[in-house]
Amino acid sequence: MYGSNPSTDDEERTAFRKAEKKYKLYYDNTRKKKQPRPVDLSEVIDFKSISESYHRNGELPSGIFAIQCDFDSLVFCLESHPGFYFIPGALTVEEQCRWIKESLTSFPQPPNRTNHNAIYGPLQDLFAAAKDNKALIQEDKHCGTNNSEVEIIQNDINCPKWNFFDQSGALSREITCKSVPASVLLRKLRWSTLGLQFDWSKRNYNISLPHNKIPDALCLLAERMAAAALPSGEVFQAEAAIVNYFGLGDTLGGHVDDMEKDWSKPIVSMSLGCKGIFLIGGKSRDVPPVAMFVRSGDVILMAGQARECFHGVPRIFTDKEHAEISSLELQFSDEDDSAFLEYIRTSRININIRQVF
Repeated sequence: MYGSNPSTDDEERTAFRKAEKKYKLYYDNTRKKKQPRPVDLSEVIDFKSISESYHRNGELPSGIFAIQCDFDSLVFCLESHPGFYFIPGALTVEEQCRWIKESLTSFPQPPNRTNHNAIYGPLQDLFAAAKDNKALIQEDKHCGTNNSEVEIIQNDINCPKWNFFDQSGALSREITCKSVPASVLLRKLRWSTLGLQFDWSKRNYNISLPHNKIPDALCLLAERMAAAALPSGEVFQAEAAIVNYFGLGDTLGGHVDDMEKDWSKPIVSMSLGCKGIFLIGGKSRDVPPVAMFVRSGDVILMAGQARECFHGVPRIFTDKEHAEISSLELQFSDEDDSAFLEYIRTSRININIRQVF
């Protein structure tokens, strides 16, 4: 996953790694342009098609069964993976658009942390800055000198300081320090955390870090979805969330989410944007994983034994034929939403909500 150690030779030979390579985006170079290499998708489970077929004739493929919960969508389970639940089309288009907007505008806001914190510190209003064609510029008292960046850091631990400026305004002020377009930083946004903050370097939750509370509406939505994986009467409490952002060619390597204390409580994973492939394997990378499509609005729950299984995302589809985001495009058709539409046409967002304690 993001921030994980490079794969060892042994990991490269595992069944999970082979599946990741099978579905990962590769290009065949031609004289005219790069073409995505064809991939065999015949073994990828399609719960949308399974749901449609089940409503027509009541039949399910071998190894898959369905349960009925208190909301409209059917919940599908895998006999091979107890504690795994798939809810196709669980979120309405309106809910999807709301949480896409929040994921881009609110969730990366300080004091919540993102992958950019390590280099640039907290970034305020990144999405708005990208929309307004601004650049992040290094401003400090050493600007314009010949000092190297290493010397600057050694001389003053408070430097460099980064702020967003109009790119034209920055040029007129003759600022010569390092700059990065906000649009580039938005495309390089890989994760943000809300609620209790996860410390990636220590792989645990740091309750002392300041954070923004998870919105009540998202907590209630997660609680409603999690009910499918809990005994009657038990309630899921959303305490932390990790939001992953995927662009063309991005992947989420095989990993296990094992930092929460009570594995009987599910991880609630909401997919937004372009279609992707999700893999779930076993307790080691040697177990061949099951592949399935995840579309915008789908929800995955992992509780109990499924919490011990390696899982990841080796591929997202951004081409018009396979992305399957026409309903989002229609919903984001207003001019005021053009920046969200531009982003989500080539991106996938995943919100993973957890009960920590």
